[in-house]
Amino acid sequence: MARASAIGPLRVAVAWSARPGEAREVEVALPAGARVVDAIRASGATVGEDAVDISTQAVGIWGRTVALEAELAEGDRVEIYRPLMMDPKEARRRRAGRRKK
Repeated sequence: MARASAIGPLRVAVAWSARPGEAREVEVALPAGARVVDAIRASGATVGEDAVDISTQAVGIWGRTVALEAELAEGDRVEIYRPLMMDPKEARRRRAGRRKK
């Protein structure tokens, strides 16, 4: 389903974390009709020492998983999701165990 967008450049944010405890967010301007993959490339997230591999990671807009080819709308926040390093329930158990001591 195509998303309605205004005529002219779109301003969207791209957020990602290259490693635990480190988050980045970059605002980019793109032409109308731009897709999620265009925003990610424009943000610089796929280049450099801390580049993310979008071919293996899930992406979303405002917390909702979407395809790389999803069309963007003004004000969208594109998110690149890292794979979980540990089951969230197990992580909570470990943190709770450390607090009891």
